[in-house]
Amino acid sequence: MRKILRTLLIGLMLTVSGEIVRAGPLEDGIAAYRSGDYATALRILRPLAEQGNAAAQFNLGSMYAHGQGVTQDYREAVKWYRLGAEQGNSTAQVFLGLMYSQGQGVVQDNLRAHMWLNLAASRLSGNEALGAAEGRKMIEKRMTTEQVVRAQEMARQCESRSFKNCD
Repeated sequence: MRKILRTLLIGLMLTVSGEIVRAGPLEDGIAAYRSGDYATALRILRPLAEQGNAAAQFNLGSMYAHGQGVTQDYREAVKWYRLGAEQGNSTAQVFLGLMYSQGQGVVQDNLRAHMWLNLAASRLSGNEALGAAEGRKMIEKRMTTEQVVRAQEMARQCESRSFKNCD
């Protein structure tokens, strides 16, 4: 299962979401990240993330999750993923769900993992949506029917609150 989740993570990291394609500093930061120039990516992305840019928050979370240009720190990764997820960044929602699924930076929680992946799968399209749905299905295998129903209700409530206070 870890291999499948790892493959999903890598695939989503390499995918450019429509949410993050813009001209300017964000694009420069993402380009630096992709080219492996993590010092430049960090220098550009951190201020944007701190100013509330959801795409920068997601990318900064990924840097912490993988120890790219920073010391690997799952709790810090979760912090940045959550900030992006709460703004509706679907890719951040996927990664936050996967962190809950694996218990990285948070206590392992299938309900919250399912909830975040469910939210993302409903908002993404193409391969990204398929990846989120596949992750959700893997988590469902570890859950009872009642837990799945509860996670779905949590997702509905979270969406009705515009992704705020979902944890």
